[in-house]
Amino acid sequence: MASTNLKEALKSYFGFDGFKGAQEEIIHNVLDGKNTFVIMPTGGGKSMCYQLPAILSEGTAIVVSPLIALMKNQVDAIRSVSNDESVAHFLNSSLTKTDIIRVKGDIIAGKSKLLYVAPESLTKKENIEFLKSVKISFFAIDEAHCISEWGHDFRPEYRRLREIFSEISDVPIIALTATATPKVQHDIQKNLNMLDATIFKSSFNRENLFYRILPKKDVEKQIIKYIRGQKDKSGIIYCLSRKKVEELSELLQVNGISALPYHAGLDSGSRARHQDMFLMEDVDVIVATIAFGMGIDKPDVRFVIHHDIPKSLESYYQETGRAGRDGGEGECISFYRYKDVEKLEKFLQGKPVAEQEIGRQLLNEIASFSETSVCRRKMILHYFGEEYDERNCNSLCDNCKDPKEKTEGKDYVKYLLDAVELLKETQKSKHYCAFLSGVVNSDIKAYKHDELLLFGIGKDKDEHFWNSVVRQSVVSGLLVKDIESYGVLKLTEAGMKFKKKPTSFLLFKERDYLVIDDESVAINNIGGTAFDQVLYNQLVDLRKSLSKQKDIPPFVIFQEPSLKDMCFQYPISIEELTNVQGVGNGKAQRYGAPFVALISRYVDDNNIERPQDLVMKSVVNKSGLKVQLIQNIDRKLPLEDIGRAQGKSVDDVVDEIQAIVASGTRVNINYYIDDILDNDSQEEIYEYFTEAETDNLIDAHNEFNGDYSEEELRLMWIKFMSEMAN
Repeated sequence: MASTNLKEALKSYFGFDGFKGAQEEIIHNVLDGKNTFVIMPTGGGKSMCYQLPAILSEGTAIVVSPLIALMKNQVDAIRSVSNDESVAHFLNSSLTKTDIIRVKGDIIAGKSKLLYVAPESLTKKENIEFLKSVKISFFAIDEAHCISEWGHDFRPEYRRLREIFSEISDVPIIALTATATPKVQHDIQKNLNMLDATIFKSSFNRENLFYRILPKKDVEKQIIKYIRGQKDKSGIIYCLSRKKVEELSELLQVNGISALPYHAGLDSGSRARHQDMFLMEDVDVIVATIAFGMGIDKPDVRFVIHHDIPKSLESYYQETGRAGRDGGEGECISFYRYKDVEKLEKFLQGKPVAEQEIGRQLLNEIASFSETSVCRRKMILHYFGEEYDERNCNSLCDNCKDPKEKTEGKDYVKYLLDAVELLKETQKSKHYCAFLSGVVNSDIKAYKHDELLLFGIGKDKDEHFWNSVVRQSVVSGLLVKDIESYGVLKLTEAGMKFKKKPTSFLLFKERDYLVIDDESVAINNIGGTAFDQVLYNQLVDLRKSLSKQKDIPPFVIFQEPSLKDMCFQYPISIEELTNVQGVGNGKAQRYGAPFVALISRYVDDNNIERPQDLVMKSVVNKSGLKVQLIQNIDRKLPLEDIGRAQGKSVDDVVDEIQAIVASGTRVNINYYIDDILDNDSQEEIYEYFTEAETDNLIDAHNEFNGDYSEEELRLMWIKFMSEMAN
């Protein structure tokens, strides 16, 4: 069909004056009867690539789609541009027998141009026999990444599509996806037997999206604070579990935010109603599992928040891609802690070895992305096989907006490349990090790599640092991860050149998400309120002078995050001070008077308009749970038993005790510590905290050369703060 006629058809059926990107070329390819593979970011107009050719072709196009809600959404959209409701139908488990008879009748009569089917429906013998008897124009596979085991939403039933298509009709295939790494792309083509397909790949860069990763601390409070600053704007919050979706949506509601839950555990009627209310703007926020969003065509989603980091970088890209589809602003905020990655790794246990390896590699990629100080846009696009100059980011990610310091890393990169060559390009990142930092683990010992000349050549740096060198070397194209062998590092041609003749290589200092209280101001800055550096400096000076008077470390009085929160909330009374992060009634009473006096004077002198109180209403009686926890500790119950009774891990219980102590309440867990550490060890750690300038546990861990675990140091921190600060 001539381009003029195609544009007329677009205007006639859909009301658009022109095509987006490569749409016109793709549609011509489909109409010419060629296999077609479309890789186009969310919001790029993928559905038009099969909808218009279906309308213009003889027969019915079969569109394989993964979700019932998505099918309904697409069918409603097609019917809205046609005078005849029969133009599009779906065939899935939600239909009655009468519905199915009507659908088949419209197809036989030649009225239906598109039939959306779930892969499960396509495998049914009666449906295959019916489709063999009618004219099929072509097959379309939406969300084609579901075919690949390397894709972020793999579905085994998608692997059978090719054989079913062959049984029904020998017609062209168009496969479409919003996310596909080179590995996933090849896997899809191979499985569908369409290696001859014409490939149309658009840029993955979403120029209007801002990417930000925050340490996972006081998440609910931060989310409420942020959304209150986004009045009447639409947003999606993703959680990994149904339970968290329910809890968070209820919490938002009691705090005056218009929000609803969406997950597979709700009945289909509730899911459809909640989705429609979001689309019709009767509700501002949807709190959802990943079941929500595939193909949801809402152009003005202004923020996407990940309460939990997703299982892969593809999932992250797909889900953040639902923001700003109209080209307007879109903020993507994710909360990260490595402990969540470890939890997801545990879920892989018991699965086939190959699946575990794939899962671990995908988790490693999302952890690398979260922890890096490199431009986030550059990292995403590199993952999808696209090169990007970070200077074009225009500060639209936290790393470019607030860049970390750089240091010359030429020698470190050379050590890494030498190690990769020495070990014959056979190991993954983790192995090289241990090898270079001189850590003798079981793998190093088994391979006898600790006997090699280069072992421990970079022992002045830890594994965390070397992990950063690996990431930045991969992104810079000096190394490549071999996907077929689950992430084994190989030297590239550029890497070989660098090894022979090293040049300057500036390394970013990586972000650290392991600390007890991250010092990032971004945590309080996501609502757009400016941080008051002048007041902060005055509070630091006051804390310093008080610490000298009382002969205690400054952090015992108030920790860094507490001082920073004071610079946003401006508390001018002891009662208001208790609303500040990490400040309870005991700590406010003991140390608060000079701080609120200083802030009160500062507010008056500078005519500062203070924000409204950000006290978060709670769904459950947290003070009751706090009392219960303290009572159980007073009874000297093992922390394992306390956690088991509440369905929590020991780590979760320690987190709660830590928060209670940090806010100024004394808690005595000596009975528990005495079973773990002898008196000499306790005295050594206690003495360290007495003289330390910071309570950063990484510093403590390094000071003791790893002699004490993070858990042991945390428990001693609790003991120290209980006795000294409260």
